[in-house]
Amino acid sequence: MASVLKVNTLTGVTTAGSIAVTGEGNSTTTNLQQGLCKHWIDIDNKDTAVNVRDSFNHSSTSDIGTGNYLPSATNPFVNVNYVIVGSTIGGTGNQSVLDSHQTVGVKGTGASGLYEVGVSDNNNSDADNDHCMTAALGDLA
Repeated sequence: MASVLKVNTLTGVTTAGSIAVTGEGNSTTTNLQQGLCKHWIDIDNKDTAVNVRDSFNHSSTSDIGTGNYLPSATNPFVNVNYVIVGSTIGGTGNQSVLDSHQTVGVKGTGASGLYEVGVSDNNNSDADNDHCMTAALGDLA
Protein backbone atom coordinates (compact mmCIF):
# COMPACT_ATOMS: atom_id res chain seq x y z
CA MET A 1 0.00 0.00 0.00
CA ALA A 2 1.35 3.43 -0.95
CA SER A 3 1.78 6.13 1.67
CA VAL A 4 1.65 9.90 1.45
CA LEU A 5 3.89 12.02 3.65
CA LYS A 6 2.93 15.67 4.02
CA VAL A 7 5.36 17.94 5.87
CA ASN A 8 6.45 21.57 5.77
CA THR A 9 9.99 21.05 7.10
CA LEU A 10 12.54 18.24 6.95
CA THR A 11 15.22 18.22 9.64
CA GLY A 12 18.12 15.82 10.01
CA VAL A 13 18.39 13.79 13.22
CA THR A 14 22.10 14.31 13.95
CA THR A 15 22.56 17.57 12.01
CA ALA A 16 19.50 19.77 11.42
CA GLY A 17 20.60 20.92 7.94
CA SER A 18 21.74 17.54 6.65
CA ILE A 19 19.39 15.01 5.07
CA ALA A 20 20.84 11.81 3.53
CA VAL A 21 18.93 10.29 0.62
CA THR A 22 19.51 6.70 -0.47
CA GLY A 23 20.65 6.47 -4.09
CA GLU A 24 19.04 4.48 -6.90
CA GLY A 25 21.12 1.34 -6.28
CA ASN A 26 20.31 1.33 -2.54
CA SER A 27 24.03 1.11 -1.73
CA THR A 28 25.02 4.78 -1.44
CA THR A 29 23.57 7.96 -0.01
CA THR A 30 23.75 11.56 -1.16
CA ASN A 31 23.30 14.74 0.83
CA LEU A 32 20.03 16.37 -0.22
CA GLN A 33 21.23 19.95 0.37
CA GLN A 34 24.42 19.43 -1.67
CA GLY A 35 22.43 18.22 -4.66
CA LEU A 36 20.04 21.15 -4.92
CA CYS A 37 20.44 24.01 -7.37
CA LYS A 38 20.85 27.18 -5.28
CA HIS A 39 20.53 29.88 -7.98
CA TRP A 40 19.27 29.92 -11.57
CA ILE A 41 18.17 32.51 -14.09
CA ASP A 42 16.88 32.78 -17.67
CA ILE A 43 17.80 36.17 -19.20
CA ASP A 44 16.54 37.67 -22.48
CA ASN A 45 18.79 40.44 -23.74
CA LYS A 46 18.54 40.09 -27.52
CA ASP A 47 16.55 43.19 -28.39
CA THR A 48 15.99 45.05 -25.12
CA ALA A 49 17.55 45.73 -21.76
CA VAL A 50 18.07 42.74 -19.49
CA ASN A 51 14.73 40.97 -19.12
CA VAL A 52 14.62 38.19 -16.52
CA ARG A 53 12.19 35.59 -17.86
CA ASP A 54 12.30 33.47 -14.71
CA SER A 55 14.67 32.86 -11.81
CA PHE A 56 15.26 31.30 -8.41
CA ASN A 57 17.12 32.95 -5.49
CA HIS A 58 17.78 35.94 -7.72
CA SER A 59 17.75 39.62 -6.74
CA SER A 60 19.06 41.59 -9.75
CA THR A 61 21.07 41.45 -12.97
CA SER A 62 23.47 44.09 -14.27
CA ASP A 63 24.17 44.41 -17.99
CA ILE A 64 27.92 45.07 -18.04
CA GLY A 65 28.39 45.06 -21.81
CA THR A 66 27.43 43.17 -24.97
CA GLY A 67 26.89 39.55 -24.03
CA ASN A 68 28.04 40.05 -20.43
CA TYR A 69 25.79 40.03 -17.37
CA LEU A 70 26.30 40.01 -13.62
CA PRO A 71 23.44 38.29 -11.73
CA SER A 72 23.17 38.61 -7.93
CA ALA A 73 21.67 36.07 -5.57
CA THR A 74 19.10 36.98 -2.91
CA ASN A 75 20.72 34.50 -0.50
CA PRO A 76 24.51 34.50 -1.00
CA PHE A 77 26.89 31.56 -1.20
CA VAL A 78 29.17 30.84 1.76
CA ASN A 79 32.30 31.11 -0.45
CA VAL A 80 33.31 31.19 -4.13
CA ASN A 81 33.72 27.39 -4.33
CA TYR A 82 30.46 26.80 -6.20
CA VAL A 83 29.86 25.43 -9.69
CA ILE A 84 28.40 27.43 -12.57
CA VAL A 85 26.58 25.77 -15.47
CA GLY A 86 24.86 27.46 -18.36
CA SER A 87 23.67 27.49 -21.92
CA THR A 88 22.13 29.83 -24.44
CA ILE A 89 19.64 29.40 -27.27
CA GLY A 90 18.16 31.61 -29.95
CA GLY A 91 19.62 34.43 -31.91
CA THR A 92 20.11 34.83 -35.63
CA GLY A 93 22.90 34.17 -38.11
CA ASN A 94 26.14 33.38 -36.28
CA GLN A 95 24.37 33.44 -32.92
CA SER A 96 22.68 30.05 -33.27
CA VAL A 97 25.36 28.12 -31.34
CA LEU A 98 26.39 29.94 -28.19
CA ASP A 99 27.83 29.22 -24.79
CA SER A 100 27.68 30.88 -21.41
CA HIS A 101 30.54 30.79 -18.98
CA GLN A 102 32.28 32.59 -16.19
CA THR A 103 34.61 35.20 -17.64
CA VAL A 104 37.17 37.70 -16.43
CA GLY A 105 37.48 36.01 -13.04
CA VAL A 106 34.42 37.72 -11.58
CA LYS A 107 32.96 35.38 -8.97
CA GLY A 108 31.44 36.61 -5.72
CA THR A 109 29.23 35.17 -3.04
CA GLY A 110 26.05 37.05 -3.96
CA ALA A 111 25.96 40.39 -2.19
CA SER A 112 28.36 42.07 -4.63
CA GLY A 113 27.43 40.02 -7.66
CA LEU A 114 27.35 36.30 -8.15
CA TYR A 115 29.28 35.53 -11.32
CA GLU A 116 29.79 37.13 -14.68
CA VAL A 117 28.05 35.40 -17.57
CA GLY A 118 29.69 35.77 -20.96
CA VAL A 119 27.85 34.88 -24.18
CA SER A 120 29.71 34.51 -27.45
CA ASP A 121 28.77 33.62 -31.02
CA ASN A 122 30.31 31.18 -33.51
CA ASN A 123 33.06 33.71 -34.24
CA ASN A 124 33.94 33.92 -30.53
CA SER A 125 32.64 37.48 -30.34
CA ASP A 126 30.52 38.81 -27.47
CA ALA A 127 26.82 38.65 -28.38
CA ASP A 128 23.46 39.37 -26.74
CA ASN A 129 20.99 36.52 -27.11
CA ASP A 130 17.36 35.49 -26.63
CA HIS A 131 18.01 33.10 -23.75
CA CYS A 132 21.03 33.11 -21.47
CA MET A 133 20.39 30.43 -18.84
CA THR A 134 22.73 29.83 -15.92
CA ALA A 135 22.65 27.99 -12.62
CA ALA A 136 24.93 27.78 -9.61
CA LEU A 137 25.33 24.84 -7.24
CA GLY A 138 27.13 25.06 -3.90
CA ASP A 139 26.70 25.91 -0.23
CA LEU A 140 24.55 28.87 0.80
CA ALA A 141 25.72 31.09 3.66
